[in-house]
Amino acid sequence: MKVKVISVLEDNYMYLVIEESTRQAVAVDAAVPKRLLEIIRKEDVVLRAILTTHHHWDHARGNEELAQLFPGLQVFGADERIGALTHRVSHGQELSFGAIRVRCLFTPCHTSGHMCYFMWEDDSPDAPALFSGDTLFVGGCGQFFEGTAEQMHTNLTQILGGLPEDTKVFCGHECTVRNLKFALKVEPENEVVKEKLAWAKQRDDEDLPTVPSTLQEEFLYNPFLRVTEEAVQRFTGRTDPVEVLRALRSHRDNFKKPKERPNPQAMLAFDWGLFGPFLEKK
Repeated sequence: MKVKVISVLEDNYMYLVIEESTRQAVAVDAAVPKRLLEIIRKEDVVLRAILTTHHHWDHARGNEELAQLFPGLQVFGADERIGALTHRVSHGQELSFGAIRVRCLFTPCHTSGHMCYFMWEDDSPDAPALFSGDTLFVGGCGQFFEGTAEQMHTNLTQILGGLPEDTKVFCGHECTVRNLKFALKVEPENEVVKEKLAWAKQRDDEDLPTVPSTLQEEFLYNPFLRVTEEAVQRFTGRTDPVEVLRALRSHRDNFKKPKERPNPQAMLAFDWGLFGPFLEKK
């Protein structure tokens, strides 16, 4: 099982999961058909199905076009709002695509119909993969647009948190640096957060993805998975895990990007009128 990480839009990820023996593939969150088709041609695979985590346009907007291009294409999801949906799946339902096995994990909160997908191949030495959409991010979790803190707590601790610790986490967005900056605010003494943030910044500078992480790693630096830790509880002023999670989400929603300090040389150039000729041309 080979996972192609495909960066699209501003910070989204879609994925192409390839069964290498048959060259058949499954897409996850096919938001940009043109880019997906490029990868399909390059990898020389046949697209069998689309797994959609939730109905938001930046995860599902390519479904209709792809369904027209590939007659009979199966589109799986848990929300009737998903475009071109052919198979509505439920929690715990298992699917098979050749040797690729999929377990559907219902995680309502970001949207009321959010579904994550846990994938593996029997008798494979490779770690399983979790496609977590906008429920679990590297260093963070999704906003509670259509659900509650209670639901997200269940999602993170019981449904996703109970998966094998070596599970690779492939999330829906590249927001790792921002998430880890917040995590460092929550736990300023957490050395694992500091190391992961430095690594993520370097990846960002090189325009490289920070996915996948692993569940084992997430429990070391993701504050939303660390709601029973003393430092996290101290930051929120709460001790009940659900209340800690609720407070964390509120703080994260209001976590503002530090203002960029203007470049001194650039400010001097403006003061001296050196940019005038360039601005006049426009």
